[in-house]
Amino acid sequence: MAGMLLLGSRRYSSWSLRGWLAVRLAGLDVTEEVIALKGGGRTTEIHTRSPNRMVPYLQHDGADVWESLAICEYCAEIAPSLWPEDRIVRAHARSISAQMHAGFRPIRQNCSMDVERTPAPLPEISEELAADVALLSRTLKDALLRSGEPTTFLFGERMTVADCMYAPVAIRIHTFELAVDPVVKTWVRTMLDHPLLREWYALAEAEPAEWRLVY
Repeated sequence: MAGMLLLGSRRYSSWSLRGWLAVRLAGLDVTEEVIALKGGGRTTEIHTRSPNRMVPYLQHDGADVWESLAICEYCAEIAPSLWPEDRIVRAHARSISAQMHAGFRPIRQNCSMDVERTPAPLPEISEELAADVALLSRTLKDALLRSGEPTTFLFGERMTVADCMYAPVAIRIHTFELAVDPVVKTWVRTMLDHPLLREWYALAEAEPAEWRLVY
């Protein structure tokens, strides 16, 4: 029996993208349901559908899973390659994934995800945001250079949960032209060119025009 993955508008929902990537990489058989986000926590349809009143929400093979990182962990139980094989590298990947889930608030607050935004820098960057971007750049660079030479993805030559968690950040770096290390910029280009990210962009573009938010 097919499961169900509840998502918010693909154009804006960064947390939905994280869960969706993990589900797709794990090969789960699910039906995707997308609810148009209204912004400001006013999407009441999600409140009645999801245990934590947020997206994404996964129902699969008797399991109910909410919160993006929990969905990623669930998918990694089914597809262990979603975490690095080495215990120590896996610990690093888990740590930065949790860091993304709980941190980088200045970036998330000032650089909202919008996959159709025309790339352009912010007119002004606060010291707090600049410090957060610098931390982000170091975090990603350390993962990419962990083996000494830059890897294609954050912990090797295939996407892991860490890449799923930072995929929306790749979009933000691109659309807001954030100042990150050249190694990180290469990773951003790789992520945006990945078939799954291309598919997400195409699905976002196909969403009804009335789903677009007015800032």
